Amino acid sequence: MSTADTADRRRPPVLVVVTLLTALLTVLLIAFAWPAARSEPRDVPLAVAGPQSAVGQVTAALEQAMPGGFAIEPVADRESAVQAIKDRDVYGAIVLDQTAPEVLTASAAGPVVSQLLTQVAGKLAAQNPAAAPKVTDVVPLPADDPRGAGLAAGALPLVLGGILAAAALTNFAKPGSGRVLGAVTFAATGALALTAVLQFWLGSFEGNYWANAGVIAMSIGAISLTLLGLEWLIGTAGLGLGSAIMMLLGNPLSGLSSAPEMLPTGWGALGQFLPPGAAGTALRSVSFFDGAGAGQPLAVLASWLVLGLALCGLGAARSRRVVQARHQGSPVTV
Repeated sequence: MSTADTADRRRPPVLVVVTLLTALLTVLLIAFAWPAARSEPRDVPLAVAGPQSAVGQVTAALEQAMPGGFAIEPVADRESAVQAIKDRDVYGAIVLDQTAPEVLTASAAGPVVSQLLTQVAGKLAAQNPAAAPKVTDVVPLPADDPRGAGLAAGALPLVLGGILAAAALTNFAKPGSGRVLGAVTFAATGALALTAVLQFWLGSFEGNYWANAGVIAMSIGAISLTLLGLEWLIGTAGLGLGSAIMMLLGNPLSGLSSAPEMLPTGWGALGQFLPPGAAGTALRSVSFFDGAGAGQPLAVLASWLVLGLALCGLGAARSRRVVQARHQGSPVTV
């Protein structure tokens, strides 16, 4: 039997290839389109300042207009509402002042939610034209990127950066500490480059350049080290599985283009425990809110970094056992 005949027998039937490609395309569509198609407010934290009776009326009106859309947090006055926004406890606020009603937004926390609150202000104005509320953006996005397009688009490069780093190091670097050092170095250099583009060229970031770069470096490092460790332990399947989780779950569920509370129930919360979602929330906090609300997402990124290093350590230990077994001529156990 010729080599060509053997190779032909090893190739899967065209129908199988087409079926797998169709399934992959369908999964990609669901992963990226489903969260966007089902985007709507779900328990979005919203402060309301004013008399107790008025707060109750507004709460009831919002619940009737958007059932389950807002989680109302009563506050004492406008100053308290502004502070709650800056502390990232709420996305915005409604100030029920009879002489000067006002809707407070924070486009830096999420432009989609900010637009939603602006619509709420329009509905309040329609109900009482004589006391139409004004809209104030308490924490606006930068003037160079008023829609937050740079930050939203940055989610994909963060994920791809980690995946490409793991794939390249797996193929071109010998197993060992060199791969880990390469991943850490790339995370640092890649973060410095991405942050420079987003902050100094596109104007999508504010705040401290090094702090923003630190968050991005943690994100790229968390992804690349985790994928390296998985490949080290279980081979190509581990790299593929990890990449699929980061790309098909982490990226569309990050909430960077809207907000976690705008995603289907439960999925937005899940996205915040994956590196892309945690990185997006931490970047908003560090860049626009002086670090307020960054504690949990930074802890998530740190946990993924530790997990990645642990997986790499386990992979290195497995490699040593394999080498020792080969030298001793005994069967290799995993």
